Amino acid sequence: MGSLQPWHWAVIIIAVVLLFGSKRLPDAARSLGKSMRIIKAETKGLAEDGNAAQAQQPPVAPPAAPYVQPAPPAAQPPAAPPRDTSI
Repeated sequence: MGSLQPWHWAVIIIAVVLLFGSKRLPDAARSLGKSMRIIKAETKGLAEDGNAAQAQQPPVAPPAAPYVQPAPPAAQPPAAPPRDTSI
């Protein structure tokens, strides 16, 4: 149900020919082919540039662990006063 049937393609082709004319279609197809070749060459060049840039960069050291300040020592409860054992 979601795919195009052969008669759908026929209607689309007839509409394109009527809109653009049969003389302009070969020129449009030729320019589309040139554009696709240019895009393919540029994306290949970008991929090669990216690989070359990665090869030239020195390896990156992992980040150092953040410094955590140690907690202050826990407060000790005050010492109990000495007991008077003389009675």
